[in-house]
Amino acid sequence: MSRIFHILCFSLMLTGPGSRCLFAQIQPSPQPSAPVPASGPQQIDGVAARIEDDIITESEVRELAAFQELVDGTPKPRAEILRDLADQWLIRNEATTARYEQPSSADLDRAYNEFVKQFPSPEVFKQRCADAGLSAAAVRRMIQQQLYLSRFIDYRFRPAAQVTDQQVADYYRDEFVPQLKARNAEIPALDDVEDTIREVLIQRAISDREEKWLNESRPRLRFDIVSKAGGS
Repeated sequence: MSRIFHILCFSLMLTGPGSRCLFAQIQPSPQPSAPVPASGPQQIDGVAARIEDDIITESEVRELAAFQELVDGTPKPRAEILRDLADQWLIRNEATTARYEQPSSADLDRAYNEFVKQFPSPEVFKQRCADAGLSAAAVRRMIQQQLYLSRFIDYRFRPAAQVTDQQVADYYRDEFVPQLKARNAEIPALDDVEDTIREVLIQRAISDREEKWLNESRPRLRFDIVSKAGGS
């Protein structure tokens, strides 16, 4: 799931020191499937899985699947979506226990606007949402959830994600410089990108700790798939 379902990443744009990239690169849309009709018979919600003393509904599965397709351009297998929702439940449960605060309206507005900018134009964004069967309100709701969970992961694991000066120098020499050379791009001095590289390595360490925690937590979770509707 690395850094929340491969959707949110909080990685740094190496070409722009100090700036954050909230979302993974939006992938070009493949040949679209038939758009979801705006009107028609309403689907009755059902239970997709039971998790501890809670449930995951079919509407949650559909909405996350549509959002992932909006971001990646391709649908994810149902089993992967269910695992993502179970991971989401685990993280949210921890955040609730810690009384971690939801993002402010201003933060959500910024995140939503940054997400829209990942598309070629607002018109393309609206069309992709329509193709996925997602309203603007649903997209905002998904972004709020992902922002909340990603921030909590950062809050929980950042204190232990220590990065040394040697690690920064090694990354600059072994990864940063070769990547720029491959693109025939100008190579800045290490001092100019040190803070950016340090944050990249911190985020990498946070990702590793998150994945380790999830891998240890999943086997202890009581999780039963109830419905295989539309399964894979």
